[in-house]
Amino acid sequence: MKYLKQSLKVLCLLTLASSAFAQTHEVLMKNRGSAGPMVYEPDYLEIQPGDTVKFIRKHKSHNAASIAELSPADYPGFMGKIDEEIEVTYDNPGFYGIKCSPHYAQGMVMMIKVGDTTLPDSYRAFKAPGIADKRFQEIYARIDKQ
Repeated sequence: MKYLKQSLKVLCLLTLASSAFAQTHEVLMKNRGSAGPMVYEPDYLEIQPGDTVKFIRKHKSHNAASIAELSPADYPGFMGKIDEEIEVTYDNPGFYGIKCSPHYAQGMVMMIKVGDTTLPDSYRAFKAPGIADKRFQEIYARIDKQ
């Protein structure tokens, strides 16, 4: 019994310690930014499992939503409401594509890398609509240079 209590104490301390290091990263949803119109800034994040991304509305008529084809297969996804500022916690390693639903074809996309992982080949093969595909290819080129 004493061993069980000590094990539980250690487990609790480890859980608290790991959550203490989790960070919150801010992403701005903007009509215009350094990369042009309809952007997330930044459009690429590298975070650790347990970190949270806060999507902040700087202009009206934007949201953040996951892209099923550009997310791990077991990821349930999310879709924020228009003009909603939301926080999403990423617990599992992988790459996660994000879009603004009304401005997807206009290229309002971003990518989040969680943990130590490699970009799946299927992501490069996926063709996003309109300007979004070009923006993803630009993000992939930056990833390749790392």
